[in-house]
Amino acid sequence: MQKNLQLFQKKLKIKFKNPKLLVKALTHKSYEPINNNEKIEFLGDRVLGLVIAKKLLEIYPDEKEGILDKKFASLVNKKTCLLIAKKLGIEKFVLILSSTKNKSNIEDKVLSDACEAIIGAIYLDKGFNVAESFILRLWKDEIDKSVITIIDAKTKLQEYSLKNFKKLPVYRLISNTGPRHKPVIKVSVKLSDGKIYYGEGKSKKNAEQKAATLCLDNLG
Repeated sequence: MQKNLQLFQKKLKIKFKNPKLLVKALTHKSYEPINNNEKIEFLGDRVLGLVIAKKLLEIYPDEKEGILDKKFASLVNKKTCLLIAKKLGIEKFVLILSSTKNKSNIEDKVLSDACEAIIGAIYLDKGFNVAESFILRLWKDEIDKSVITIIDAKTKLQEYSLKNFKKLPVYRLISNTGPRHKPVIKVSVKLSDGKIYYGEGKSKKNAEQKAATLCLDNLG
């Protein structure tokens, strides 16, 4: 086990001050009914959630909460944790009853839970910053791919306007203020019924989306 532990720490790129925490993170309840990874998995799940939520807010500061929630769910679910677990080869190191030790037969939930337990162990042994760096390194590809296809507000408003007025909405630039590195763009959108709505953003595109969103919200 000692040799396997050293090998796994190399795969994690983390050397534990207290290797017993890593052993616990890899221990399934079938192997040890009391001193297993259930509670540390509970902790790891929360640490993972905090890190991913923090990162999403950094990447998408202007995104709606509902969209952020969907992105968040796709990154912390068991499917993604299983993907990371397999990337790390956790199935080779997890401690589980010998009768179920056939690598191809280990349940997906066992591996995804062990992945979260490892995060919990890293947090307890090394602190939040190291746990955060570990998560962002392993989840980088998934974060980069976490684009949810949605119909944006401008497209929705265009469809509404064409259906009801047979004309496209009209967008106009109202102002461009603020310093060059942090501009504030204000635009308006007008429908054929004469109603005008305004939006502000860091770019013309962003401002138009906000104006369209406000318009749609008022349309009910």
